[in-house]
Amino acid sequence: MSRFFATGSDSESEESSSADEITPKAPGTTFKQSLLLSDDEEDTKRVVRSAKDKRFEELTNFIKTIRNAMKIRDMAKCLEEFEQLCRAFLKSKNIVDKEGVPSFYIRLLADLEDYLNQLWEDKEGKKKMNKNNAKALSTLRQKIRKYNRDYESEIAAYKENPQESADEEEEKEPEDSGSSSESDDEGGEDGVSAKAFLKKKPEASSEASKFLKSAKGSGDESSSSDDDDDDEDWGSDTVDSGSESSDEGEGGKSGSLAMVFLKKAQETDKASYKKSAKLKKLKKKERLEEEAEEEGGEEVEGAWEKVRGGIPLVKEKPKMFAKGTEINTGVVVKKLNEILQARGKKGTDRAAQIELLHALAAISNENNLGQGILVKIKFNIIASLYDYNPNLAAFMKPDMWKKCLECIDELLDILFDNNNNIFIGENIAEDSENLAISDQPFRVRGCILTLVERMDEEFTKIMQNTDPHSQEYVDNLKDEGRVCGIIDRLLNYLENKGSTEEICRVYLRRIMHTYYKFDYKAHRRSLGLQGESKSEQDQEESEGEDSAVIMDRLCKFIYAKDRTDRIRTCAILCHIYHHALHSRWYQARDLMLMSHLQDNIQHADPPVQILYNRTMVQLGICAFRQGMIKDAHNALLDIQSSGRAKELLGQGLLMRNMQERNAEQEKIEKRRQVPFHMHINLELLECVYLVSAMLLEIPYMAAHEFDARRRMISKQFHHQLRVGERQPLLGPPESMREHVVAASKAMKMGDWRTCHSFIINEKMNSKVWDLFPETQRVREMLVRKIQEESLRTYLFTYSSVYDSISMETLSEMFELEIPTVHSIISKMIINEELMASLDQPTQTVVMHRTEPTSLQNMALQLAEKLGSLVENNERVFDLKQGVYGGYFNRDQKGGYQQKQSYQRDQKGGYQQKQGGYQRGGYRNQNQGNY
Repeated sequence: MSRFFATGSDSESEESSSADEITPKAPGTTFKQSLLLSDDEEDTKRVVRSAKDKRFEELTNFIKTIRNAMKIRDMAKCLEEFEQLCRAFLKSKNIVDKEGVPSFYIRLLADLEDYLNQLWEDKEGKKKMNKNNAKALSTLRQKIRKYNRDYESEIAAYKENPQESADEEEEKEPEDSGSSSESDDEGGEDGVSAKAFLKKKPEASSEASKFLKSAKGSGDESSSSDDDDDDEDWGSDTVDSGSESSDEGEGGKSGSLAMVFLKKAQETDKASYKKSAKLKKLKKKERLEEEAEEEGGEEVEGAWEKVRGGIPLVKEKPKMFAKGTEINTGVVVKKLNEILQARGKKGTDRAAQIELLHALAAISNENNLGQGILVKIKFNIIASLYDYNPNLAAFMKPDMWKKCLECIDELLDILFDNNNNIFIGENIAEDSENLAISDQPFRVRGCILTLVERMDEEFTKIMQNTDPHSQEYVDNLKDEGRVCGIIDRLLNYLENKGSTEEICRVYLRRIMHTYYKFDYKAHRRSLGLQGESKSEQDQEESEGEDSAVIMDRLCKFIYAKDRTDRIRTCAILCHIYHHALHSRWYQARDLMLMSHLQDNIQHADPPVQILYNRTMVQLGICAFRQGMIKDAHNALLDIQSSGRAKELLGQGLLMRNMQERNAEQEKIEKRRQVPFHMHINLELLECVYLVSAMLLEIPYMAAHEFDARRRMISKQFHHQLRVGERQPLLGPPESMREHVVAASKAMKMGDWRTCHSFIINEKMNSKVWDLFPETQRVREMLVRKIQEESLRTYLFTYSSVYDSISMETLSEMFELEIPTVHSIISKMIINEELMASLDQPTQTVVMHRTEPTSLQNMALQLAEKLGSLVENNERVFDLKQGVYGGYFNRDQKGGYQQKQSYQRDQKGGYQQKQGGYQRGGYRNQNQGNY
């Protein structure tokens, strides 16, 4: 109803019309009349809305925008709209206090918080976000968490029963909107209702009053159920009621169409809202019935199936067989092909497909159709189980994994029971398959080796994706026995029926499950130990050959028969690893040197490179256990000096390199990771490397203390020493690195006992040394090495102090036998490391004073530095004088001046070195000096 229309009686309208002829018109009357009588005004439908509707509509619009932004992951838009929504909600505070917080608002807050938490946990998605969206995500997440604290109880109630809350809101919306269109007493922002405003306009024209009366009359005719408020507003005066009754007929004919349809429009809105509410109730009822049907009882095969609404999916269950159909091989094969046609299609229910294949196998068994068709169905069941996860990175669920193992076992049972009656292979064409029972043997297309290889890969994926510190990992690891059992059975089958290539492939699978396991029973037998109890002894006797014998037999077959380099390379690396693990150092070293793998391993694929790195590390640890300190250091140097041992061994990804790789590369690298039970202890590895470096580096540093050109054997070890020196307060060592640094400082001073106490103690035993199989032997070897290297360091450091020293004294100091001391000193004299001679009758070492004293050494170093300083100054002076690039240094003959420099020789003097002819000047050659 337009607020420009005014109410009034007939007599008032006549007086006003006659007065119009005499009195001048008000300035706005013509404008108002033109507004009242315009065609647009007649065609427009006018609805009076309450303040509640206006405010809630504003909130709803913001919510729609936010949900749209959520769909496209536009976090910046979400943040902007959420801030506006909060401001709009603050404006609606008065209405919210009366009505309560609307449920649609609570639902948005709950959904938005869940959505943001989900996005926050999705690390891959966060990496793909641009800078603005990522910033907006963190800001919005903080804001929503803070904002939701005020509505915790409402959000908790919604989350307990989200469906009910949504339905209540849907039912409430039409009622609210209908009641708000009817109730005209609620004021808008200015607090005045539309009809109250109409009463205050008595100066409108008579034509306007006609339209009002006609609209009222037609409204009364069309609707009989109006509120008391309407009656009061529209007919409060007796004059009004009289005028209405007199002009009823005329008003009905000449009324504006817009006014006539006003009440009807409201009625039609009411009816449509009621219908929609009924429809929603029906839908809810249907949904509840559906759920009840799903819960109760199994559906009969071939019966109608209720599906959920949405995009129609291809979910037709193929019927097994019509009643009375004769079931034979041809019919079953046809039905099998019919089921397989749906494989890989969008919307195919993979679980239902597996069930149908199982049912088909049962039917073929019942009807005794032969083992050929059963083997074919089993092949397809296993393939369907592998296809259940379409994503390559996803791993099999536990129930599917159990089914897969059972099916492969059943398939192998059938193949072993009918060994001479069934031929399987990839080279058998589908046309030449023989599945029916006949005199000829069954011929089935398929490869059992491929299925077992895929099963092995799935097992690896399951182990990669399980938390290694949980009980679930231990439970999954128990399945490795079944996996190895299946591989052994397949190995026996293929040894009789498989090709050489297939045998090599299955041998490699067996090797990959054996090479990293330490054979404790074989180790005990080699030491001459027997089981404690009678049952253990019987078990050891009944067990088959040692793992070393198995590895030797399988690897040698691959070396002789394999035609692909990859399988042979993997077999060699596994063989070396197994030798090294069992302390067979010389066999492992010789095999590595003979294979020449180190020359071209960089061209291999990443999994083979990871295996090579693991083998080199194991080789280094084996050398350390055998006391080959230099070999151990050389083997571990490449891995440890890179600072990426964890990544190179396939035991995890480094966070600092995350920026260098995209999400796809990260997924690929995660698939290459080695399962946790195959990991090499990184702390043990680092400790072995640092101790080896200490035993080599400390004597070398002592021997070349004043040599400016000495080289570093291990950069990582020097870095640890520098870190230890930088510490302002030195407390007792705690970490493994601190123990090694403290031991190094003690060894520098020739104090072997302190060094020994830092390297071998309870803490280091528990962290490192107890992890070796022959713990006591390793500790004894370490003590021996520490004593020997401390003796060498002592002689290098304090040789200038002594004129002669007794070997017996050295033997007592370092608790070594005299022959050992004699041997060490003799080697040092022969290698010209120690300027001394042995006096045999007195068993003393006589020092030769050829070495410069510390003062002389410092003077020589100063002379060297002064010489280089003078040379640099001359070069700078030449450049300032305009000698650019050496061009003006040419002599008259067109040649170049010959440079001369002095270098100190080994005897402490100086010798003149004739430099070659130099061209290009000093600017490029000596860039680092300026």
